[in-house]
Amino acid sequence: MKKIISKIVILLSVSVLLISCGVEAQLKKADKRYEIGEYYVAADLYRKAQSGISSKERDKRANVNLRLGDCYRIINNHKKATRAYAQAIRYKCKDSTVYLNNALSLQALGNYQEARKNYTIYLEGHPQSELAQKGLLATIEVPVWKKTPTRYVIKPADVLNSRRNSDFAPAFMGTDAQSIVITSNRGTTSTKGKNSSITGVPNNDLFVARKNAMNKWEELSPLEGEFNTEDDEGAASFSSDGKILYFTRCRSTAGAVGAEIYSSQRSGGQWTAPKNIRLFQDSTISVAHPAVSPDGKYLYFVSDNPQGFGGKDIWRAEKTDEGWGVPENLGNQINTEGNEMFPYVRYDGTLYFSSNGHVGFGGLDIYKATADSLGNWKVENMKSPINTLYDDFGITFEGQAERGFFSSNRNQSRGYDRIWSFDLPELTYAVEGKVTDEKGEALSDATIKVVGTDGQNVKMKTKKDGTFRIKLNPNTEYVMLASNRGYLNQVNKLTTQNLNQSKLFKANFKLASINKPIQIDDIFYEFGQWTLTLDSEKALKGLVKMLTDNPNIAIEIAAHTDVLGTDEFNMDLSEKRAKSVVDYLIQEGIDPDRLTVKGFGESMPVEVDKALAERYKFLKVGDVLNEPFLKNLSEEQREIVNQINRRTQFRVTKTTYKLY
Repeated sequence: MKKIISKIVILLSVSVLLISCGVEAQLKKADKRYEIGEYYVAADLYRKAQSGISSKERDKRANVNLRLGDCYRIINNHKKATRAYAQAIRYKCKDSTVYLNNALSLQALGNYQEARKNYTIYLEGHPQSELAQKGLLATIEVPVWKKTPTRYVIKPADVLNSRRNSDFAPAFMGTDAQSIVITSNRGTTSTKGKNSSITGVPNNDLFVARKNAMNKWEELSPLEGEFNTEDDEGAASFSSDGKILYFTRCRSTAGAVGAEIYSSQRSGGQWTAPKNIRLFQDSTISVAHPAVSPDGKYLYFVSDNPQGFGGKDIWRAEKTDEGWGVPENLGNQINTEGNEMFPYVRYDGTLYFSSNGHVGFGGLDIYKATADSLGNWKVENMKSPINTLYDDFGITFEGQAERGFFSSNRNQSRGYDRIWSFDLPELTYAVEGKVTDEKGEALSDATIKVVGTDGQNVKMKTKKDGTFRIKLNPNTEYVMLASNRGYLNQVNKLTTQNLNQSKLFKANFKLASINKPIQIDDIFYEFGQWTLTLDSEKALKGLVKMLTDNPNIAIEIAAHTDVLGTDEFNMDLSEKRAKSVVDYLIQEGIDPDRLTVKGFGESMPVEVDKALAERYKFLKVGDVLNEPFLKNLSEEQREIVNQINRRTQFRVTKTTYKLY
């Protein structure tokens, strides 16, 4: 019996030793794959290896979960990444980067609260980390950005996308934007069935689509020429004339992964055999994502050169007679501890790129960078809806227009990349309205003059129905003048400054006649008194504006009463009411020499016109609302007539005030 037990113990010991050796072998394989960037394969090896690690080996389990989380994070499986990081933290991982990397994945999932906690923990030990500082700032700023999206309109570019594959990195073939090349793993005869050891999905090839006579994109087809091989090709860029192509080729040979940039020229309708571009003396340094400047002077690209700022940086090399000069790093205003990728240079020198190291939503965001005369860069997040929690990258513009395409894996359950179109609708401003007389009748011969602070000066006649419409410019202040022979001018002001949405302004003008008395609506007095009520404020200010708009007129203010009360009382009351209006105008800065007072009492009852007849059905055009007329009305109708007779008017007495 003792011999049997002894044999069992020996067998168990040998089994444990063999398992341990097997785990160590798997971990070595996983580490090797991780070091050369084969993250998909490495993740599978780490996952299998950890099942053989004892729960007592806490340090080892912590380190394996950290590496596993890093693999998942790099290949954009952030849910699995956060689970692995949580296990690493549970086992007291001594490498504090677990908190930083966990925060990055939590941020990519939109869990800003938990991301903030992890950034804060990491910063306690690494207060100088810009990546963590910017990440922490993002958890505060991004929720605010989401509430104020930009005006860009985005849509899935269905014609450029496949159903079960990734499509990304669109690039127009020249400034005419009639052809576009994309990167896709939909597969050609050269890559069919071959998966990348980095991502675990098929390698990519270059595909091209062209516009037909109807200006519609035709179906994509493999780019003609010696481009698509068993290796991973993509991220293309073209010279402005579309005759030089630069693209990335990632080789996976004998366990060594590297990215290189190739170029090809179009001659006689054919592309020449691609040639490798040597940018660094050290050929082991990866270079990718080429972007040639519009003038062809610079080649921008991405590299993991250890002399950078961490992760992948954007570099550029200047064109020389011998090829390309010594590359220069774009500096820490562009590059961060994170990854900066997919550069693109517009016609005006503006640089666009993607990064997970600047303040952003999570994952890769697209940024716009402009340089001043001293070479300092101003970097701006393009915000929502261009950027999301997911990876947003690889933007390209259609010539000088504010539209084009970009890539994103937003809302893709399997993580596929998709191409999206974007368009920034032009802001349009206009003013429209109608010019009428004081009775609301259209003035078909009125003139509208619009003068802007930008020099815009428009003068036009109204249409037969008195309407007009004038286009306005952005960021401009305007003065509008409506005029018509025999009528007073009216001025209006408006501005298009600081508007971030299109707007149609409404500006109706009601012009007062020079030749007849004009009733001032909504002038009210205390009952039986001459004190103006607060309800009169708007009408009185309108009268001040009319006098200001017409500085060369003088007017008479006249007040009328109803038939109630004696003639003497009504005459005195009306004169005092007219004077109250004049006193207000003087108080508001109107020259007293332009104003006269007249009280008419009940001596001038209203004669019904078309407008009154339409408003009150018991009245007819031509009726004089005097005392005999009131005797035949009901009590309610008499009160209406009394209200009509109680009125304040003005009449132009001079149009040459201070002209001579």
